[in-house]
Amino acid sequence: MSAATTLPPAEVTKRRARGGRLSALVTRVWLIPVVVAAWEIGTRQAASAYFPPPSQIVARAYELWFSGPAAHLFLTDDALGDFLPSLARLFGGWAVACVLGIGLGVALGRSRALAGYIDPLVEFGRAIPPPALVPLFIVIFKLGTEMQVATIVYGVIWPILINSIDGARYVDRLHMDTAEVFGMGRAQRLFRIILPAAGPKIFAGLRLSVALAVILMVLSELVGSTDGIGYQLSYTQMNFDLAGMWSVIVLLGVLGLVLNASFLAVERRVLSWHRRARQTT
Repeated sequence: MSAATTLPPAEVTKRRARGGRLSALVTRVWLIPVVVAAWEIGTRQAASAYFPPPSQIVARAYELWFSGPAAHLFLTDDALGDFLPSLARLFGGWAVACVLGIGLGVALGRSRALAGYIDPLVEFGRAIPPPALVPLFIVIFKLGTEMQVATIVYGVIWPILINSIDGARYVDRLHMDTAEVFGMGRAQRLFRIILPAAGPKIFAGLRLSVALAVILMVLSELVGSTDGIGYQLSYTQMNFDLAGMWSVIVLLGVLGLVLNASFLAVERRVLSWHRRARQTT
């Protein structure tokens, strides 16, 4: 008799689930070490100063940011001086855009009369690229955090706003009629019917806006900033520190990956009811 048949059925199922998750993880990440190895070999053979190998980039990143004392979680002063201001601008601007975008989007989605007046302004505003407004934001807010946050808010609000409008506009009419029959107030209908029904659309806009927020954070810090990840990118480029410049680029990629994975985990948690509902219909 084999070892597998002597185990309780629950234990066998648990082991199979762990094996399936491990197999899925390997399937998803196997390409990463292959690409890194090819990058290392290719750049060493090319011997170009503009394209340092990954090993050199990692060593430079360690020197710049991760060689600090244990009391600071091994972060250097440069890391604390660059990461914290950038993340504060990123999340601050994104949070403001979320509040404004969802609030205005739900209002426009539920009122066709209001949407008729505002939609042309929305289409006009979203067509203007955020970099084109940086000089205007500098005039209004001067150089500094306010200008950077304003740039982020302006750029990331549009996908949140558009998706919130669409989500709130196409709520099932039967649900709204049922709520009216049961005498639900406006606040109850908003939080129990409209927002849950619009949730998948809203989260799609939020996910897209996170990636845009990272891009605009860097863009805003390239202009007149004295700290932040974008400033560090400009500083390393001007000083011809190419390994440092590539370290910043890789760091931004890792930041985007972590933010996207974290947001997907939150989305799966919050919208788990939506997936279960779709599976039962």
